[in-house]
Amino acid sequence: MSVKKLKGKVAVVTGASKGIGASIAKHLAAEGASVVVNYATSRSGADEVVKEISQAGGTAIAVQADVAKRAEVERLFQETKKAFGRLDVLVNNAGIYEFAPLESVTEEHFHKQFNVNVLGPVLATQAAVKQFDGAGGSIINISSLVSTMGIPQASVYSGTKGAVDSITRSLAKELAPRGIRVNAINPGMVETEGTHTTGIAASDMRKQIEAQTPLGRIGQPQDIASLATFLASADSGWITGETFVVAGGFR
Repeated sequence: MSVKKLKGKVAVVTGASKGIGASIAKHLAAEGASVVVNYATSRSGADEVVKEISQAGGTAIAVQADVAKRAEVERLFQETKKAFGRLDVLVNNAGIYEFAPLESVTEEHFHKQFNVNVLGPVLATQAAVKQFDGAGGSIINISSLVSTMGIPQASVYSGTKGAVDSITRSLAKELAPRGIRVNAINPGMVETEGTHTTGIAASDMRKQIEAQTPLGRIGQPQDIASLATFLASADSGWITGETFVVAGGFR
């Protein structure tokens, strides 16, 4: 029997009630981590993820918290400590996207996305770092290919992901002396509940991207989750400050 790579480790995955976050939570649990499945609004989705992990022999709990609010983030990590006594891995996955042409951008549109996508990971990292012990830890930020590839009507969303990439590099240097590694994963288009709800999964944009993708398809959540699991484990012990583009070769 193979030894599980994350046996005895504890991980918090934000925005893990569906999509990429849910897949990451399940993959980390399958490698032996005890996982905190964070969600903002979808209690049923988070409970379903916890149930699937438990049925597969893993350990998980669901904890509600809006990552854009400091008090809720602090409660999330207090509950993690209460349940599992330690912390080793943080996956900053919670994020929102709203596309809008420049003339439609409002202060609300801007702040809503920057609060969740940029302030959220900063607050979560701040709280997590207090709980990592002398052995350090691994922080994985879920960014996006849009941070480097300009797409129309995504000026604010792209801006949030460019910020995530910069923060990743900066914190990697700042936290390295404490043995804490910080990396980002920048997925291309991934098929999730979100892309189906917004109609992107069945759109011409999807067909266009697939036609330009060397590997000929858009991503699945597990394509991202397997890399997150590697970055959470000791296998990636000498990797920090990197942004990994996972997009089937699409640029």
